Amino acid sequence: MKYYLIAGEASGDLHASRLMWSLKKEDKNAEFRCIGGDLMKAAGGTLIKHYKELAYMGFIPVLLHLPTILKNMKMCKHDILEWQPDVLILVDYPGFNLSIAKYVHKHRQQSPLIYYYISPKIWAWKEYRIKNIKRDIDKLYSILPFEADFFEKKHHYPIHYVGNPTMEEVSQFKEQWPMKRDLFYQHNCISEEKPILAILCGSRKQEIKDNLPAMLQVTDRYSDRYTVVVAGAPAIDRDYYMPFLDGHNAQLIQGQTYDLLSEAHAALVTSGTATLETALFRVPQVVCYNLKMAKLFGFLRRLFLKVKYVSLVNLVADREIVRELVADTFSVENIDRELQAILSGPVRDEMLKGYEEVAHRLGDKIAPDEAARLISQPT
Repeated sequence: MKYYLIAGEASGDLHASRLMWSLKKEDKNAEFRCIGGDLMKAAGGTLIKHYKELAYMGFIPVLLHLPTILKNMKMCKHDILEWQPDVLILVDYPGFNLSIAKYVHKHRQQSPLIYYYISPKIWAWKEYRIKNIKRDIDKLYSILPFEADFFEKKHHYPIHYVGNPTMEEVSQFKEQWPMKRDLFYQHNCISEEKPILAILCGSRKQEIKDNLPAMLQVTDRYSDRYTVVVAGAPAIDRDYYMPFLDGHNAQLIQGQTYDLLSEAHAALVTSGTATLETALFRVPQVVCYNLKMAKLFGFLRRLFLKVKYVSLVNLVADREIVRELVADTFSVENIDRELQAILSGPVRDEMLKGYEEVAHRLGDKIAPDEAARLISQPT
């Protein structure tokens, strides 16, 4: 079959590429055309546009690049109809992808079938998009188990939970870690005499700017007993971190987040997929997310945010397993208090027990394999 895939950022490129490899195993005649990245190209896709030409975030960048965005969207719509794929697979990136789905649904005669892999997180924001999903998407594939209740019970829209790819990625890394452990310490000149406190402060410059200073201020209080290590995001230049680290007893390592989590005793983590990764490595954590106009956001969050939690750990468990210090609760003293509680004792023990619950809920399905099996089946 002919598969057309669209991913609009680095994480989507990774997940889409793994899905493509799995589809190759299920469908020996698979052909791929895609908007995505280098990983999707390496998986055998004909890349017609790189996601870097699409990925603009924030109101001002989107406004400044609106003509380019609209031009790329028009090109994509026409290219899909011209190539006539059997299946269109949309990967996350809902602002762009739902617009594509609407157009293709309206203009298709019989094909393509429109599938969504890694469903839009409308349970947190923009719930009105369910109307577009019901109208334009033929099948929805979820990587978060709690989404089933939201889509099926609340909105009567069937979805397929295919497992969580992070679960498999962490498991595979853990299997190889004993052979890599010594090299990690040697390569990064980290002493094994003291346990490690990890800082995962986000993958975007604004997140780093908003969160890292307070995180370092807290960990300075523990640097006599712990080695403080900041996980640098691969896409952020090392020089960007240096002014923040100046005057603090901490070191930076880049592109080694899983290595760091394999050895960390505890962590301060900015909300996102990193909170789930930290839990699957069984590292107790404090979720920290600072925002401008924190008090206003705290008020608006209570009014408009559709979920009780911001971390995937708590969302999957449907209860508070990790402490979330977000917006108006984010402060140096609050972070310090919660960090102290997870270094040893009953709070730490209860969190580790909660992590087992999260892992159980995620299950052991291999997400790209399960999704590929379902996608390639005749309908």
